[in-house]
Amino acid sequence: MKRILITGAAGFLGSHLCDRFLAERYFVIGMDNLITGDLKNIEHLFKEKNFEFYHHDITKFVHVPGNLDYILHFASPASPIDYLKIPIQTLKVGSLGTHNLLGLARVKKARILIASTSEIYGDPLIHPQTEEYYGNVNTIGPRGVYDEAKRFQESITMAYHTFHGVETRIVRIFNTYGPRMRLNDGRVIPAFIGQALRGEDLTVFGDGSQTRSFCYVSDQVEGIYRLLLSDYHLPVNIGNPDEITISNFAEEIIKLTGTKQKVIYKDLPVNDPMQRQPDITKAKEILGWTAKVKREEGMKLTYEYFKSLSPEELAKEEHKDFSKYIY
Repeated sequence: MKRILITGAAGFLGSHLCDRFLAERYFVIGMDNLITGDLKNIEHLFKEKNFEFYHHDITKFVHVPGNLDYILHFASPASPIDYLKIPIQTLKVGSLGTHNLLGLARVKKARILIASTSEIYGDPLIHPQTEEYYGNVNTIGPRGVYDEAKRFQESITMAYHTFHGVETRIVRIFNTYGPRMRLNDGRVIPAFIGQALRGEDLTVFGDGSQTRSFCYVSDQVEGIYRLLLSDYHLPVNIGNPDEITISNFAEEIIKLTGTKQKVIYKDLPVNDPMQRQPDITKAKEILGWTAKVKREEGMKLTYEYFKSLSPEELAKEEHKDFSKYIY
């Protein structure tokens, strides 16, 4: 039985990856320090004989007993609310954490896939974004802690590949959504649905002309799975190229939820990208992958998940104590 370590296992995407690899008959070792992850995302796995969980911070030395065939590195704050509250930890998990896992992969002779992001393109000057585009990023802006952590992560991964011969894979993830997203994490889909369910007006930042492309979680997981098992070591975009403006998306949410709220507009955050759309030519040609789930279908599934939350969960704000992680 193949053994795989998945960091960030209690997070949104990490938990779905645990599900997928267990279904593929892997022995899955989940690891998370639970800064932003939540055990409720993986509590259904604790009864599985082929699943283990380690509560651990990967910015410290990482030890996993026994052999390892694969490592998926998905540990990182991923929402603006998180990485603006814990900027140093965000940088550390992308640098020290990645260094530790690459060292582990080298020792174990394991193949490692690291989760990069479309944010490495910054506010792009080309559209759609290809893997060859170097990006337009403000290194000292508020988003820089996340963008640069991911850019460094790619650099050190390639260095381990070329200098140490480690088998590496890099996925550049575009906006992904689905069940288990945190309702109040600041990202557009849970923010809009949360406001709709609470009877609040939907908040659009800027004039709403900025675009996003949303990929349903099952499609994203399939792309990651195929990339891990491929022979391609350079970055690959995985995302749904079906682009929509934020204003139009807000109207879709109002229609989906059947609410009567209006859309209100606030100032655009600093360095917020105006366009985001993946060029998935490489994913199609190398992996035979393309997004299958239409936004209408995926949003219905996501809305049903959020509707199932208790009134207390819908009402609560994020009040997690991050103080011990700010160092």
